[in-house]
Amino acid sequence: MIYDYTLTTGKGGELSLADYKGKVVMVVNTATGCGFTPQYEPIEKMYADYHDKGLEVVDIPCNQFGGQTPGTDEEIHEFCTLHYNTTFPQMKKADVNGENELPLYTYLKAEKGFEGFDEHPYKELLEKMFAEADPDWDKKSDIKWNFTKFIIDRDGNVVARFEPTADMAKVEECVKALL
Repeated sequence: MIYDYTLTTGKGGELSLADYKGKVVMVVNTATGCGFTPQYEPIEKMYADYHDKGLEVVDIPCNQFGGQTPGTDEEIHEFCTLHYNTTFPQMKKADVNGENELPLYTYLKAEKGFEGFDEHPYKELLEKMFAEADPDWDKKSDIKWNFTKFIIDRDGNVVARFEPTADMAKVEECVKALL
């Protein structure tokens, strides 16, 4: 269950996800130099609009996709607050795939695997890039790119996975339905 996991914050503290029991949680792996980085804006807007109703956002910067999250945790935090006025908690930069992946991500990917990209200007580019690297890429539950979002309901169940190509309005609809 999601409440069994603890994360390290960007400032070195600990965040027990058990503190979010009874809340709707969005877990998202982020990047500061990605074509999807502007998604920080609608994520922050959702957080501002729905935090008082029970939404929590867990931002996990990750540098595994094109090296698009360079810098220290402090530099990443400064970028996000300066450019997107983010106020939601930001965790320590971490891996979401591979032998050093956060145990939370092992759990999330087991609960909701990859189901394909939504229509988006980057869809064909991403599919081509992954197919060239691995013919079975679409059959694996790995995180494919920055800004993959997992939505957890108030009971701790992983109810949705949105790829970075998903329309943010669809993500918001899902969150609102759970609040």
